[in-house]
Amino acid sequence: MDSLTPADTGQKEALARRYGADAVPPAGPWNEVIATLLDHRSVRGYRPDPVPAGTLETMVAAAQSAATSSNMQWTSVVAITDPDKKKKLAEWAGNQKHIEQCPLYLCWVTDMSRNSAISTAEKVAFETMPWLETFLVACVDVALAAQNAVVAAESIGLRTVYIGAMRNEPEKVAELLGLPPQCFVLFGLCVGYAAEQAVGEVKPRMPQAMMLHRERYDATAAQAGRTVHDAEMLRFSARQEMQAGTWTQRVLNRLGPIKSMNGRERLRATLNRMGFELR
Repeated sequence: MDSLTPADTGQKEALARRYGADAVPPAGPWNEVIATLLDHRSVRGYRPDPVPAGTLETMVAAAQSAATSSNMQWTSVVAITDPDKKKKLAEWAGNQKHIEQCPLYLCWVTDMSRNSAISTAEKVAFETMPWLETFLVACVDVALAAQNAVVAAESIGLRTVYIGAMRNEPEKVAELLGLPPQCFVLFGLCVGYAAEQAVGEVKPRMPQAMMLHRERYDATAAQAGRTVHDAEMLRFSARQEMQAGTWTQRVLNRLGPIKSMNGRERLRATLNRMGFELR
């Protein structure tokens, strides 16, 4: 039997970290890009060191290289380094201190104002603008762009964490950032070098059998996979000293009580006040 090369060993270790030893999928092609992707983890503690010069522009270039539906380019990003602004944003996000700690905080904006301005300038009514489909496509564009930026940042040794809690107080955030109507911050992103104690582990994901379907959706593996995933998450949570042990418990905690939405259950009405007509 052939011995494993260092690359083979690294690949198997990366897959085991991501899925747990009981759910490692078959190994396939491998390179540094894939290794970076599988090493992703959310980091919630940062050193004060600034990011290297040009990092922001490189991340934006990566973001703008993501797919964008029909080249509509619905994404804007507001870069925040001012401590006072980061402090306010942290407070509105439930006092997430890592927003204050990180040297670079990015607010990713679903920006429909820029294309709406073309309607006014060219005197052409944009009949598709108010529909949910258009809004959904714009939000997808932003997510794709941001994830490209995350991969770029992590490939050069930086760490990140998304902050969905920007949607807790979207009107306050928009006012702070000076956003025009038809713009709102879909999520934030902390960027910086991880504090030593905050690096953490790669968080396990569900077995591929629960997510990957071939030719036709098949739910038969869901319960067996959930049992395996719950066991792996329980071990992970114990190592990380987290209260919610299993994946099932996390789902129950997040989707069960309406209070877990932290005000986001009012998002549709808020978006309407911000100039979005969702039909």
